[in-house]
Amino acid sequence: MAAHEPEIKSSVSFIPCFLFVELVLMAGTVILSYHFEYTDTFPVHSQGFFCYDSTLSKPYPGPESSSRVPPRLLYPLITVLPVLTILLGEVSTALINPRWGNREKIISCGDCCFFNPLLRRIVRILGLFSFGLFCTVIFAGAVQTVTGNQAPHFLSVCRPNYTALGCKSHMQYIASPYACSGDPDLINEARKAFPSKPAALGAYAAVYTTMYVTLVLKVKGSRLVKPSLCLAMLSPAWLLCLLRVAEYRNHWRDVLAGTIVGGAIAVFLVTCVLNNFGSSSSEEGDLIEKEQEGVIEDEIPLPTACEKIAVVKVR
Repeated sequence: MAAHEPEIKSSVSFIPCFLFVELVLMAGTVILSYHFEYTDTFPVHSQGFFCYDSTLSKPYPGPESSSRVPPRLLYPLITVLPVLTILLGEVSTALINPRWGNREKIISCGDCCFFNPLLRRIVRILGLFSFGLFCTVIFAGAVQTVTGNQAPHFLSVCRPNYTALGCKSHMQYIASPYACSGDPDLINEARKAFPSKPAALGAYAAVYTTMYVTLVLKVKGSRLVKPSLCLAMLSPAWLLCLLRVAEYRNHWRDVLAGTIVGGAIAVFLVTCVLNNFGSSSSEEGDLIEKEQEGVIEDEIPLPTACEKIAVVKVR
């Protein structure tokens, strides 16, 4: 029927805004996150330490590649799983609900350029997810650079000469930037512990995907499917935080701060930018659909006692 066809909205600024604003911002975040992650453009603050500090004397756990959750496993998990979940959710929603297009409009940018509602929604959700990942890397890297908080294994890679430094008590503070004699690269990495970047990325991906499942996906006939999916997506992030602490790569406060950072960025983007994935409009569409199917009947209010008395008096 023509009444159920998606509306066409004409927009002249859609393509220019996408090319010259959104793509430029995305490119800027990618470049900035690359500099924080793989270059020495922003030097890390050299924070001092106390002599014989037991909280910084844990054994060196080895490079990140030897971790139980190495980067080659972490980065695919925080990117592939959310993307697959969102793609399956959007496609299944469009196929199962025939009136899905009623709440989305086709964007027309001339006589030849028409943007499909499903494709536009997928690009919007996944594009913002990617933008949030890079923002999480930038924010965590900026805080690490400014604070320079040491990892639990800092003194194991620093290898300070306590005799030459004149350490006589545990309360003596060493502020010299030349106190370490170990590998400079390992020392530099050991100074970037707060907040934990893997914990922040894991929390961001888990919270973003969990909010998508909670707000968008609808499973009829079962109340345990969605909570089970949400717990299954949150559990790897929790396990990652525990492993970071157990392997002496981060303090508990580092992973807690990283979790808060990643979760806060995900909640902000979903609620303030995506408007909860448009769940309010979808709920209105479901109500309209139920009304059209006759599931929701119009309620006729019964006359009150005062109205009955007024009718008797008029008669």
